[in-house]
Amino acid sequence: MDWYLKVLKNYFVFSGRARRKEYWWFVLINCIISIVLAMVQKALGWTFENGEGFLTILYSLAVLIPSIAVLVRRLHDIGRTGWWALIGLIPLIGWLVLLIFTLSDSQRDSNAYGPNPKALS
Repeated sequence: MDWYLKVLKNYFVFSGRARRKEYWWFVLINCIISIVLAMVQKALGWTFENGEGFLTILYSLAVLIPSIAVLVRRLHDIGRTGWWALIGLIPLIGWLVLLIFTLSDSQRDSNAYGPNPKALS
């Protein structure tokens, strides 16, 4: 939960680097919260005709900026510019490339985006 809160505290921080641990814990907790919200809304009948629920949409909008920010910082950690996040707009291939990037290990030393966060912890 600490990694999730760390990302939320850095809501608009697009500079610096994010470790794999920080990125993937944030993604996991986001998925769990979204699933729980969807189940609650479905059980209470709070969904629209298309199956989406208001709370899920609201939550997704609330974490959109921090999700992009932590992705950009994750890309910085492997030495790539944040503009690489746009490759995710290409269906399948772009998603696969981002998956590979986000699973990659950090650059060992400092890079243009700052010191290695692994070395700092």
